[in-house]
Amino acid sequence: MIFPYLLHHDNAKLRIFSKLCLVKGTEVRTALLYTCLLVSACDSGLENVNPPAVAEYEHASPSNTTPNASYKLQVEASASALPAAALPGGETTFIELSPLSPKSAAAFSQPSANLDSKGRRLFVVGNSFFTKPWVTAGASTAGRDGLGPLFSAAACQDCHIRDGRGQPPVGSDDPINSAAIRIALPNGEPDPIYGPHIQSRSVPGLATEAKVRLTWLYHQETLPDGTSIELRQPKLQMTDWAYGAPQANLQAGLRIAPAMIGMGLLEAIPEAGIKHYAQQQKAIGLHGITQDAVRLNEQAETLGRFGWKARQPNVRQQSLDAFINDIGITSSLFPAEVCSQTQLNKGCADMPSGGSPELTEKIEAALVFYARHLAPPVRRDHQAPEVQAGEALFKDLGCAACHKPSWRTAETAASTALANQLIWPYTDLLLHDMGKGLADNIIEGKATGRHWRTAPLWGLGQTKAVGGENAGYLHDGRARTLAEAILWHGGEAKAARDGWAALGAEQRRQVIAFLGSL
Repeated sequence: MIFPYLLHHDNAKLRIFSKLCLVKGTEVRTALLYTCLLVSACDSGLENVNPPAVAEYEHASPSNTTPNASYKLQVEASASALPAAALPGGETTFIELSPLSPKSAAAFSQPSANLDSKGRRLFVVGNSFFTKPWVTAGASTAGRDGLGPLFSAAACQDCHIRDGRGQPPVGSDDPINSAAIRIALPNGEPDPIYGPHIQSRSVPGLATEAKVRLTWLYHQETLPDGTSIELRQPKLQMTDWAYGAPQANLQAGLRIAPAMIGMGLLEAIPEAGIKHYAQQQKAIGLHGITQDAVRLNEQAETLGRFGWKARQPNVRQQSLDAFINDIGITSSLFPAEVCSQTQLNKGCADMPSGGSPELTEKIEAALVFYARHLAPPVRRDHQAPEVQAGEALFKDLGCAACHKPSWRTAETAASTALANQLIWPYTDLLLHDMGKGLADNIIEGKATGRHWRTAPLWGLGQTKAVGGENAGYLHDGRARTLAEAILWHGGEAKAARDGWAALGAEQRRQVIAFLGSL
């Protein structure tokens, strides 16, 4: 059914169809792989062609709809027809979402829109190694072995669900599959046996580090107008330590993986600009601080940008740190397995290796390229009156002081596609004291247990479309709704939080509508 459609329609329609081939997770993805390659090969100028402002075409319905029915395929306005604030990633922004809905499960999985054909091919290779699971050493899958021996996930996609957020367990008996347990001694140092993370899985023949059980504690928050909103927070219980008791007073915190979109753009924000903005905040009573990090390949001190407490300086190091600590895959930056000496003496040393390092240079390059070039999706409903009213309230409440709306990326970005872009991530990339309620008591660099990096807000409205209804907000996924997320803000954000809570119901809804448009 598809091939006749492709072969008997003009090139404009072929270009639109070939863009849809890049949408991950659609029903036609696998069946049309070679068709997409054929279309791309026939139209080498695809990257430089913008779709029309609104183009509608009808064709046979997908298999899950009424036979012989038809539906409309709508292509969104080209980037040049949209205001800058509707394009969070500038020219990299992914414009088309689902042809049937403004929400899309594939919204976070698209390449930067301005990549050339060579970049798109490398992106596809990186996606393959990001989504497919790694296997234990000695398996027949060459280039994808070396899992563990201790690990939390077998693939990046296990935690970054469809390149979006991880999920905390819903019930106390549910496993922790797409989240991590961060641990530290009271001074911030890693535990001498278990390191900075609890590894919940292991290869055959080796014991997992511990059993972790999570329960939720609930309470009601009553707003000034009498509205009651239920809040929850996680409580962790760790038992059955396989390699001996950890140090006394061990601190532990649940962390879900953040969305992957726009990482290369955040990396390209000039360091001087972030430091200057930290100084500007002092004039309005805020105390955003820069985080210290070290570029391991150069052993040079620099600014931290990535991770919930901004301990990693760039996309490459953040990615390879996740590979070693979450999947157990060694790399040029992290050549040693995560096993401590105690664990080596109790079987870790006997486990086979997938190579030295297990992540080859070519695979690493493709993976890092993929992580750098995941595009933020276009904003929806940005011109709706309630969204514009909510944006004005967002600024009046002071939220935009930390969730800084826009930045300009540097000319010296790691990729020409990411350079000199006006972007709208809504973050200052600084650490802020968020109060006792969100504290995990884990020290990381300059960050105390109460400090967290200001989370980017771009893509917020697509969070549940990508990750499902159980996808949560904040560092541990405790907030099930945006209203809950706002109410957990304390410390430096308490005045803005209280201001939102004191608004009337309609104005609170307008702020939520604005956040949902991002």
